[in-house]
Amino acid sequence: MANRIRVVVTKVGLDGHDRGAKVVASSLRDAGMEVIYAGLRQTPDTIVETAIQEDVHVIGVSIHSGAHMTLLPRILNLLKERGTEHILVVGGGIFPPEDTAALKKMGIAEIFSPGATTQSIVDYIRSAVGESEGASANPS
Repeated sequence: MANRIRVVVTKVGLDGHDRGAKVVASSLRDAGMEVIYAGLRQTPDTIVETAIQEDVHVIGVSIHSGAHMTLLPRILNLLKERGTEHILVVGGGIFPPEDTAALKKMGIAEIFSPGATTQSIVDYIRSAVGESEGASANPS
């Protein structure tokens, strides 16, 4: 049996609103993925360390503090420094369209706005990771 998709879901920075991140984490788990919820007020360093230690396919970062143009690129840089840039990074939050475009150009795989459905997030991760990593989207 292939490994299940493993995802770290977390909040970065001083943002204290985690309802959306918890809903996404539950939805990914309900879809058969293995989810590590790292919680509130994480630093880029702790997020990357957790992702490496947990051997995840995806880092899902929710951020509403306005620091997305600083914190998300820092996560990408740390992954590159550690030789783990193969880990997919997705973000969630309310970002100006120009910031979303810039983040994707830097290497953030996808940004999900508050209007995104949990099914669209599940489908995106399955498509982006499931096929390329050989992870099973449906554990047996």
